Amino acid sequence: MAGELITEQPSRWRRLPASVRVGILYLAARVVTTAFLSLAAELSTASGRFGAHATIADLVVGWDANWYWYVAVHGYPSVLPLTSGGLVAENQWAFLPLYAYVAQAVGSLTGGWAVGAMLVSLVSGYLAALVLYRMLRMRLDVPAATWAVIFFVSGPLAAMFQVGYAESLFLLWLFLALWLVQRRRYGWLFLLIPLMGFTRPGVLPFALFLGLYGVWRWCRRRREALRTREVVHIVVLALWAAVVGVAWQLIAAVVTGQPDAYFVTELAWRRNWIADASAVFEPFEGFLTATTFWSGIWGLPTTVGYTLLAAGIVVVAALLLFEPHVRRLGVEMRLWSASYLLYLVAVFFPQSSIFRLLLPVSPLWGAAAIPRSGLWRGSVLVLCLVGQWFWIDNVYAVAETFWQIP
Repeated sequence: MAGELITEQPSRWRRLPASVRVGILYLAARVVTTAFLSLAAELSTASGRFGAHATIADLVVGWDANWYWYVAVHGYPSVLPLTSGGLVAENQWAFLPLYAYVAQAVGSLTGGWAVGAMLVSLVSGYLAALVLYRMLRMRLDVPAATWAVIFFVSGPLAAMFQVGYAESLFLLWLFLALWLVQRRRYGWLFLLIPLMGFTRPGVLPFALFLGLYGVWRWCRRRREALRTREVVHIVVLALWAAVVGVAWQLIAAVVTGQPDAYFVTELAWRRNWIADASAVFEPFEGFLTATTFWSGIWGLPTTVGYTLLAAGIVVVAALLLFEPHVRRLGVEMRLWSASYLLYLVAVFFPQSSIFRLLLPVSPLWGAAAIPRSGLWRGSVLVLCLVGQWFWIDNVYAVAETFWQIP
């Protein structure tokens, strides 16, 4: 009887709709994350950010989530606040509005902004996982796509599915957009691009992705027909994404009357690490400055730091170009990952938040799920859970120093 159940179980599981299977896996992962967050609240001390009597609710609205709440309640300043030294202080313009206001709308019906934010993150995370499964099924078999979803919903940053951050909602829009490109269905992208653009930074690399995708389609037009209608869609969508990508900077400039309002606001956060950080944004300067900064923190010669940075870029490029498991995910996933990672190198000052900012390349979990070895897949899952606890413990339970910011 036991043998019959074992052999029947996979078929019963596969007969369930994908939405149900993904939902079961997602809920199981959320139970684990809730246990981790509860333990982190218990371990929080008076010296940590959340104090000695923290609750899960405190963690849900902690860190940047508090800024999203502040946006929902107070909106955006027409005059940029200044520090005592006359520099632009941290303010709401660094946070895009859609997530904050959606959470506010949901919270007005369910018990406040914190509840609304958690529900939006939870539901968006589930839908993002479902779309990810659909995307990966276009290239992978059912077990591999399923394991990729397991890694995604259980990964080191899985707490983002339960706290007041915009990541879940952005991933939903992004995965839908990538899935539509995979399917050569472009119409809905005209709506998804502004939804991405006003949820979280990341639509500019999507413009680059569409440009690279258009070049790729053009180069292989003899193998796959490229109709004029498709060319027009891809070109116009790339331009549309570029326009949406700079819209928030323009809005901030108009409202405040300061042309660089968005950039100086973003740079204000860099002074948490470098007190005399430049007040002028320059592409790629953040990564270069950070290499010198972190080399000093870790006691490495600067030349070693730059060598490691260059080697890391070469390794990532080689993986995206040549690694067979990554190649099986399809050119769309590889071009998107390359575009987004280049964007991070161009605009970001790498610090502890970089792990959260890597969530948009989550489709690469598919490459980790391809090997059929049960030992391999089980080991990856264990590493995901260990990494998840390590991250939650540091940024929520301990949260005492500058490198413990999510």
